[in-house]
Amino acid sequence: MTIFNGWDIIYAPFLSPLYLWFFAGLIVALILLMLINRLPGTLLRGLGLSLLLFALLNPSLRQEQRDPLKNILLIVTDKSPSQVISGREGLVDQSLTKLNERLSDIKDLETEIIALGSDDPNAKDGTLAFSALREGISRLASNRIAGVVMITDGQVHDAPKKFQELGLAVNQEQGSLTGAAIPLHFILTGNKNQFDRRIEIVKAPKYGIVGSTRTLKLKIVEQGSSVGASHMVKLKFRQKGSSEKTQFVQVGEEITVPLAFPHAGLNLMEIELDTHEDEITPANNRAVISAEGVRENLRVLLVSGEPHAGERTWRNLLKSDASVDLVHFTILRPPEKQDGTPIHQLSLIAFPTRELFSEKLEDFDLIIFDRYQRRGVLPLHYLDNVSQYVLNGGAVLIAAGDHFATPLSLANTPLEQILPATPTGQVIEQAYVPKVTEKGQKHPVTHNLPLSNNAASKTAQWGRWFRLVEANVGEGETLMKGAKEHPLLVLNRLGEGRIALLLSDHAWLWARGFDGGGPYTTLLRRLSHWLMKEPDLEEEALTAVGDARNLLIKRRSMKKDIAPVRITQPDGTTKEIELKEVTPGTWQTKLSKQQLGIHRVQSGKLNALAYIGFASEKELKNIVTTDRIVTPLAKEAKSGVFWTGNNAKSKESESVSSTVSLLSVPKVSMMSSAGAYAGSGWMGLLDRRAYVVKGVKLIPLINGLLALAVLLLALGTMWWREGH
Repeated sequence: MTIFNGWDIIYAPFLSPLYLWFFAGLIVALILLMLINRLPGTLLRGLGLSLLLFALLNPSLRQEQRDPLKNILLIVTDKSPSQVISGREGLVDQSLTKLNERLSDIKDLETEIIALGSDDPNAKDGTLAFSALREGISRLASNRIAGVVMITDGQVHDAPKKFQELGLAVNQEQGSLTGAAIPLHFILTGNKNQFDRRIEIVKAPKYGIVGSTRTLKLKIVEQGSSVGASHMVKLKFRQKGSSEKTQFVQVGEEITVPLAFPHAGLNLMEIELDTHEDEITPANNRAVISAEGVRENLRVLLVSGEPHAGERTWRNLLKSDASVDLVHFTILRPPEKQDGTPIHQLSLIAFPTRELFSEKLEDFDLIIFDRYQRRGVLPLHYLDNVSQYVLNGGAVLIAAGDHFATPLSLANTPLEQILPATPTGQVIEQAYVPKVTEKGQKHPVTHNLPLSNNAASKTAQWGRWFRLVEANVGEGETLMKGAKEHPLLVLNRLGEGRIALLLSDHAWLWARGFDGGGPYTTLLRRLSHWLMKEPDLEEEALTAVGDARNLLIKRRSMKKDIAPVRITQPDGTTKEIELKEVTPGTWQTKLSKQQLGIHRVQSGKLNALAYIGFASEKELKNIVTTDRIVTPLAKEAKSGVFWTGNNAKSKESESVSSTVSLLSVPKVSMMSSAGAYAGSGWMGLLDRRAYVVKGVKLIPLINGLLALAVLLLALGTMWWREGH
């Protein structure tokens, strides 16, 4: 029990509480009995007995030696994606600066900053301001917290339903603040008249069959102070390979838009909404829809000239590819083979030459001739059809055996006009290790090939091959070389088509793991998919990938050097960036803290789009400053909600006005206790008067001769009064 100026009374009873309560009850009963009987000296008797009870309590005066502790103000700064997108990032810093100026005159007050950034790992779940606040409170002494100020746009996604759930009640062990609550104030970055419109994607396909069209659903949403209840706005649609389209749509009404898939790989559609002059930001007026174009199962025709050790290498590889439908024929009985066996007794299937190489030739995405030799199976005019098939956009792969150097070679047929290399007639029969050429190190088919398909293999080189058909390269590009530096793998483009020539039939040695093996799976799969025009295997490619604030640009090229890429930013400004070569044929760079919105990247005739933005749907849906969520909490805490009064309309936080005087940040006062902690233009903080005890001084009140004398005096007075 506190008496004055840090002095209080403490008790150390000589008896247990049970006996003390019994003795106290007995004294009360005696006093009541004396009062009922109107005995003289009742007051003195009661005083004497009370003093005796007081002596049994063993009271002492205690004075604590206290060192006062500073109050702590928690300040939560919200720089979540909704703040960044709307350009209010700078207002948070300005409000904090102004608030610190207000606090500079208050003594014994510390500030603890809890910063919420757009790069926070929890940002994908929205603005978790109160979770961060609880974590901050747990790190501090609760009896020192004088208040909380949250600088935010009001778009918080973890607000409690009741203020009591925050655990901001005052510690009742110190001071006389029983029942009080710690103030919780909000400074909102913006004003009450904000307006914004955005594109909301209701449903978008993630993939589509090449050549088909799927539907995209979207609508235009307006928030805040709208320009009208019902009106039309203009949308623009852009997609590579088609002209720009314009459409007027009703605000709030869901519409469907056709999304075409003209090619395999990533298909992009850019949607742009007209900007209103009163909008907070145009950053959410554009959207990029990306969907993967997939081809129906690729059809491959594999023609093996005769059974050989590596025949199943191609077959097994292609059959293991789920995206490939394989048609395989092996020439077991050429026309010139005559052994007297009647045709009707043979269980062989006649080679459907006319059906495959005339009627359905265009249905195949790739034709592979594996050790095929001209032995009268395919008439020359069918091979001429194959040449025209390549020139019209088809693909052919020739895996050559030793017959390729003989008069039975495919080089002596109409295919000669499309071959990238011509055999000299010589076959090199010696051991060699395939090597990637300088061009091959850049080409996506042979770029960065692994040492071996065998994970346990630690060999520094690939296994050996033992056969190579010598050839002179024409227009093709040599990606691999073999014995005596002669070409091994040659690729070429002809019109819209492609052709590849593998001048050895010993790839199966790698498949069998001979001499350590080699990356036959990677090489042959890349080779076949390059021939079938896989977008990821294009020699000249440009990609741009955006995330929250960063832009990653990658460029692949067969050239020795590339020119700087040109970037068109969302605000229309352009800049040129030099890319750094990271591996042969591959350049890239990463740009940080970029503008929000769509970036267009150009390198020569190559173009790419990237969207810089945040993935959290909660943040993107609502970016208008609001007091709807925080006002109930502030009322329960008898605190205030204050608007800065500056409506940020800039595209980037850097462009927000830096005039701090435009901000309406309230004055701050320390209060011991109050019925309200906020008013017009001011906010209050609770003075916690926290302290730490460094020492204690005790003075017994009932002790020694003095206490005995007082007690005897009281009893003697009682007896004296009894005698009269």
